[in-house]
Amino acid sequence: MTLTPAQIARLIDHTILKADASRDEVEKVCREALQYNFASVCVNPWNVPQAAEILRGSEVKVCATVGFPLGATLPEVKVFETQRAIFHGAQEIDMVINLGALKSGQLGLVEADIRGVVEASHAGGAICKVIIETCLLTRDEKIRATLAAKNAGADFVKTSSGFSTAGATPEDVRLMRETVGPGTGVKAAGGVRTLEDLLKMVEAGATRIGASAGVKIVEEARAGKTSAASNAPQAGGAY
Repeated sequence: MTLTPAQIARLIDHTILKADASRDEVEKVCREALQYNFASVCVNPWNVPQAAEILRGSEVKVCATVGFPLGATLPEVKVFETQRAIFHGAQEIDMVINLGALKSGQLGLVEADIRGVVEASHAGGAICKVIIETCLLTRDEKIRATLAAKNAGADFVKTSSGFSTAGATPEDVRLMRETVGPGTGVKAAGGVRTLEDLLKMVEAGATRIGASAGVKIVEEARAGKTSAASNAPQAGGAY
């Protein structure tokens, strides 16, 4: 199928997660999201109230990070952070798994950590995306982390925080899609900077894209650069 610029925009979580993001920078990203009708704006919890105020009444969701970017926060703190982010206006939650627990073979702990955030998200009417940080994992660990997210009821499994040693690859997206099947969303994030990058991720099975270069990507599509993606899912992804 061929994706229109509008469909491409609806795949994108427009992202501003740098530690020194100012209120003016957050507002700029939110205004861009409104102009281009992106799927969401992804911000740190501190920026949720501001983003929620700007985006109120629009189709653009507010996405908040939880346990970000390391995932080593205590499970009960992740739950509380989720609840407070939703209280302040978040409609989507992107949480990081406990990578140390995964590396230690504590799969029950990993799944319980995810489930707590998923349940808190759903109780607040939000969806939950689970960041497994693929660049730090072996192939078997990627599969185990993806299955833990699916078993815990996650709406999406996500490749990367964008703050580690590398970002998304089509190979990892394809592995995650094969692992979760068609019913769970897959979000590719980290290093998606061009239309070509985005289309490779969609072709591999991604149904959402995290990017700070969303405006550039959509403008590339509007300029008529190739936007054909074979077997591409509908923009917006699984929920």
